Amino acid sequence: MRYWGYFAAKLGAAAAPLYGLLLLLGWFFPPKPKNAPPLWALQKITQSLLCNLALLVWFLLCAGAVYLIVRDQRRRCRVCLRRLRMPVGTGSWGRMLLLGRPRIEYICPYGHGTLKEEELQISGLANSEWTPHSDDLWEELCASSKAPGDEP
Repeated sequence: MRYWGYFAAKLGAAAAPLYGLLLLLGWFFPPKPKNAPPLWALQKITQSLLCNLALLVWFLLCAGAVYLIVRDQRRRCRVCLRRLRMPVGTGSWGRMLLLGRPRIEYICPYGHGTLKEEELQISGLANSEWTPHSDDLWEELCASSKAPGDEP
């Protein structure tokens, strides 16, 4: 829940200045007067074009801000919200049947989980796979050194 709350807070923090910029644009470009002639928009064509250009730039700023927020959020730990670190490449195109397709794994510095992403995304954006780790990190580290029949 913290993860999505942080995402909503970042969206709100970006929305406030962008909405202020939209209000500022509305102040520079006043609305159509009530008693305006029928072809008022054609008489003020330069003002209309400048208004449309300013709204286009504002929209591109909004889209860029949302893109950067989503991009940052995808690379955060789902538990502690820290940025994931230590990218490790796994798999190989040459040995795909043996090792699997190439992936990049990012881990939380505090051991909360691992994020696995495809190295090459041909058919659009593939979903990342988040794998949470147990609280006992030493148990996971020592599990690989034990033989299958050994008991603790």
